[in-house]
Amino acid sequence: MEFRFALDRISYVWSCLVLGVLSALFPLGAAATPAAPSVAIFYGSNAPLDELKAFDIAIVEPGHNDHPERYRRPYSELYAYVSVGEAHPTRPYFKDIPAAAKLTENKVWGSVVIDLSHPAWPEFFANRIVAPLWEKGYRGFFLDTLDSYRGAPKFDEAAQQKGLVAVIETLHRRFPGIRLILNRGFEVVPAVKDKVQMVAAESLFRGWDGAAKRYVEVPAGDREWLLAQLLKVRDDYGIPVLAIDYVAPEDRALTRATAERIRALGIVPWVTDWKLESLGIGQVEVMPRKIIALYSGREQPAINFTNMHRFAEMPLNHLGYVLEYRDINDPLPDYPLAGRVAGIVQWVSGTPESPKRLASWLKRQTGAGIKVAIIGQLGIPPELAGAFGVAYVPTAGNLRLELVRRDKMIGLETEPVPDGRNFQPVRLAKGDGVSLLEMADQQGRRYDGAAIMPWGGFVLSPFDLMELPGTEQARWIVDPFAFLQQALRLAPVPVPDVTTENGRRLLFAHIDGDGFPSRAELPGTPLAGRALLDEILRRYPVPTTMSVIEAEISPAGLYPKDAPEMEDITRRIFALPDVEVASHTYSHPFRWDNHVKHGIFRDSDADEAYHLKIPGYKLDLEREIVGSMDYVRRLAPAGKPARILLWSGDTAPGVDALRIADEAGFLNMNGGDTVITRSNPSLTAVMPVGIGKGGYRQIYAPVSNENLYTNLWQGPYYGYQKVIETFEMTGAPRRLKPIDIYYHVYSASKKASLSALHKVYGWALGQPVHPVFGSEYIRKALDFYTAVVARDGDGWLYRGDGELRTLRVPASLGTPDLRASDVAGYAPGPEGNYLHLTGAEARVRFAPTPTREPFLRDANARLSDWHRTGDGISFKLEGHQPLALSFANFSGCRASADGKPVAPSRSGNETVFNLNHARASIQVRCQ
Repeated sequence: MEFRFALDRISYVWSCLVLGVLSALFPLGAAATPAAPSVAIFYGSNAPLDELKAFDIAIVEPGHNDHPERYRRPYSELYAYVSVGEAHPTRPYFKDIPAAAKLTENKVWGSVVIDLSHPAWPEFFANRIVAPLWEKGYRGFFLDTLDSYRGAPKFDEAAQQKGLVAVIETLHRRFPGIRLILNRGFEVVPAVKDKVQMVAAESLFRGWDGAAKRYVEVPAGDREWLLAQLLKVRDDYGIPVLAIDYVAPEDRALTRATAERIRALGIVPWVTDWKLESLGIGQVEVMPRKIIALYSGREQPAINFTNMHRFAEMPLNHLGYVLEYRDINDPLPDYPLAGRVAGIVQWVSGTPESPKRLASWLKRQTGAGIKVAIIGQLGIPPELAGAFGVAYVPTAGNLRLELVRRDKMIGLETEPVPDGRNFQPVRLAKGDGVSLLEMADQQGRRYDGAAIMPWGGFVLSPFDLMELPGTEQARWIVDPFAFLQQALRLAPVPVPDVTTENGRRLLFAHIDGDGFPSRAELPGTPLAGRALLDEILRRYPVPTTMSVIEAEISPAGLYPKDAPEMEDITRRIFALPDVEVASHTYSHPFRWDNHVKHGIFRDSDADEAYHLKIPGYKLDLEREIVGSMDYVRRLAPAGKPARILLWSGDTAPGVDALRIADEAGFLNMNGGDTVITRSNPSLTAVMPVGIGKGGYRQIYAPVSNENLYTNLWQGPYYGYQKVIETFEMTGAPRRLKPIDIYYHVYSASKKASLSALHKVYGWALGQPVHPVFGSEYIRKALDFYTAVVARDGDGWLYRGDGELRTLRVPASLGTPDLRASDVAGYAPGPEGNYLHLTGAEARVRFAPTPTREPFLRDANARLSDWHRTGDGISFKLEGHQPLALSFANFSGCRASADGKPVAPSRSGNETVFNLNHARASIQVRCQ
């Protein structure tokens, strides 16, 4: 922003009288104009674009955000900040500004003030400033510095205003449909009232004193004059008005209170820091879903292998949060985190490289109100420990430790074992925090292994989790859900949920192409691919994502003799209506990212050892990803897309592989290895939704394939039936994962493994499920990472991409008020209610008592076109199996499908309908 106007201090003699009259005419409780859009403004280089979707209009500095079309949603759009009356030398067009159009200098901002009356300025502004942004996709513009000419020693007020009007008229003539927001410019509003979407002004209640460099309360006289101008624009011309106030970003209480004061006047608020580089509060308040995850890149070769990712990310995902990884050895964020992150979690195993730098950064964040949860090593140097309310206790030799007391969240999966040889001798300062695990030695000295602190909380190794010697298993000592909720002060909020839709648990299958050429232990020893087609895919109506390895089945691959038959089988499989097409790569790389960081090497063997041995071939990521997808498309029926890549081998692609897949428009899945069973009954065996690398996202398979149930295909070959245990244990007491039947083609090659598949499919189809394709799940998972949740008065606002259609809501929030909410209904779940969303956007209000309205209890298909009328409901369902749905509060109602009456199959507390087709238009009419 080249120039930000100080308060206009003219004509205050009569301001008190004006305000008195206006107060009588427009009481403070008046609601905002119904058409007034919510607005956020962010000029920093790291705009939180996901969070800004909570606002109808997000005004940004376009030099930092050049993808408005990618951002655009039906409910939110990026507007570009542009300076009309000033130009800074850093702007690319600055050198071409006519010398005669330069009126004076603004020494505060180092910019030149423009003579708006210069005849060439309107066309210059349109062609050189707005046109390039219009070409990038911007359709809305925030026009700033409209009154900068008043800083010149001499100017013609009327001529300047006339020039400003000419600029606005030129923009409308050159860019049909352009939308403009004026920052002040009150005097020209009558002349351009039909060309302006909104008028803004700064510092109604709170402002910034540039000379003193501090936030201040606006003097009453200044406030009264500005309020009069805003209300005149709103009430005389019917134009919504926006008040931009400034509060220190760490003072969220004052930010919130100021926004409420503005909103109570019927004015759209935006309250932020004076640089407009923090996520403030407006008509709605974003409930941040991102958590800064601090790890040490010196401990592991990649994020995949860190304790943070392996153990902490899943609980945080389930609570509704998304991790933003930061290596403690790299520079940490230096911008305000308040309002845009829900907290910070640190999990390191050793001493940080720069412990003072890290501790100082953490202290700054806690001083700004950001809560911090520390797991593993405390990592705070002794000289700074006091600032965190702890002290290191001097010890000598081995100690005999005894537990004095522990909180109920300690001992979740295994008991804490105090060990004087392996613990961190830390004690809470008197009066600071609440100990969760207290120990004493033989001298009576006390130690604290975990605590909830005013700044957050900590649980120190070895009381976080225990890795079982001789195994790859671990057990939580602390309850990660309870600890993270309490340490980070995570309030009950609606949680975007990827496991469920319309109250039913998601079900799909996906198959890696490995083993297609294998011979099955069946009469005639058919190819495993044919056995899969005949024994499984034609038998079970489950949406399936089917992949093949090009080098295994193509004529130019490893088995040319069988290639014609394998390609024929593949075409038959791809033609099935329950099958979607995917690639499992060209040569099946076993290692995707021979990653080197901080001197840690994964492996230095020859590249050729890490994929199928194809003569003359050297690993080529483009060939593996894009080339293999071109191949499978040739085997797919006309019109059936192929855009899913299932990672092979270690399923740990690096940034380059993820980038290639993303730029090609492909969805991707695999990895994670969730394998919780009764023989490994630990939450540590449940992995997160996915992982982010370099700005790209890998989506994990919800559960592991048969390899980990059959000892890497060494037997027992019936072992995959144990995945039913995984499905059960990820369904209750928390529903952590959908049901994903994930295996390789070679599971169709043996009788025992086929028997296991039959058992798994039978169990899955016996559950109340919502079948989806793998691609639908992937899109839901991607939606999870970018969706936004915000407080909207006494209710909630959810905005996503429309793929994820469930909010999981704690029972403490109540049940939805269906007449005041954009939900079709709700179903009880193990942790509260699953709310059924009707689209990409939902406003939700809760009621203290359950509704008596009829509502959708559950359904096995995607819902659309939901409408609630005075006497009933209408909507559409489209799924992958014959429709099954139920209603609550259906007494006195009747239903029809596609205009024909349908009768319920069962009545009682819930009314159930089963239809013999997979799509229908449903109408419900009630007396």
